[in-house]
Amino acid sequence: MNSEKMGRVAFIVGIIIAVLLGFVTFAYSSLVLVILGLIVGFLNISSKETQGYLVAVIALLVIGFAGLQVFEVLGGSINNWIQTVLASFVIFVAASGLVVAIKAVWEIGRE
Repeated sequence: MNSEKMGRVAFIVGIIIAVLLGFVTFAYSSLVLVILGLIVGFLNISSKETQGYLVAVIALLVIGFAGLQVFEVLGGSINNWIQTVLASFVIFVAASGLVVAIKAVWEIGRE
C-alpha cells in the first residue's frame, strides 16, 4: 500500500473511530486516534496544502471546543454522545495538525 493511500485510509478510519466512540469505548482509544492523526499529518498533507490544512485544523479545534460548551445545554444522552464524538475528533485533528505545523516550521527554517 503506498503512503498516499495509507494516509487516506488513516483519515477515514480516524473519523469513523471518533464517531463510534460516541457509542462504545475501548481501551487506548485516544492513543489510537493520536497515532492515526500522526499518520495523516505525515502522509496525507503536502507542502502545498499546509496553510489551508492548518487553518482548517484551527477552525475545527475551535468549533470542537465551542461545541463541547454549547451542547452542555442539551443534557442527557445526546449531550454525552456529541461531547464524546467532538472530543475524539479534536484529539484526532490536533495530532495531525501538530505534525503539519512542525513540518511547516521545519520548511520555513530550512529556507
